[in-house]
Amino acid sequence: MTPKNRGRERRVIVLAGEDQNDCEILASLIRAHRPDLTADAKLVRINDPVRLRRKSGPDLAAAVRTLAGKARAKALQQRADLLGFVVHEDLDGYTDSQYDRIRKALSEEFGRQCQEFRTAVALAAWESESWLLLFPDAFPHVRPRWKVPDRLLGKDTGRLKDAKEELKRGLGLPVFRESDGPAIAREALKHRLIPSPRGSNRSYADFVGDLTRWT
Repeated sequence: MTPKNRGRERRVIVLAGEDQNDCEILASLIRAHRPDLTADAKLVRINDPVRLRRKSGPDLAAAVRTLAGKARAKALQQRADLLGFVVHEDLDGYTDSQYDRIRKALSEEFGRQCQEFRTAVALAAWESESWLLLFPDAFPHVRPRWKVPDRLLGKDTGRLKDAKEELKRGLGLPVFRESDGPAIAREALKHRLIPSPRGSNRSYADFVGDLTRWT
């Protein structure tokens, strides 16, 4: 440990998602909403893909136990305290009663099993791309010719079915790819767009609410 860091407690925030792209998007969102924590907490990822939304009862408890164990192990590997654990999964559905049921079950199970650190559930409706649409001005910073169509601006993006396909059709060339998502999120962070989303998405607001409650 360098003299600069000697005596300072090392902390990590662990991310789990469907893939690396989703975790990189999460990292930018967390940095925007909790700069007070991320200034000296390292964000790290576990590779296990998250598959929780169709589980319930003992199956959900076992899956959460496995993920939480991996998060604790990652913190030990980093020789750091586990500050928080953020879990992402695309809902592939709307923010309706089913969303409420799934999110409640996941939040309660993580809360029950992870009492010694903070947790946040990023249950994206429909998918991460729906959240990216809240920051349309970030897209031209990634590809200068990209412009989010007017019909997608200022909407409840949680009501857009398959935002990924909407972006592929609507942005023009080059065609949007999932791997562009992290760059869009980074540009949204860089240009301070994340605090002022254009439109709404309750699943995103719920995720931000989880982060806001971290003390």
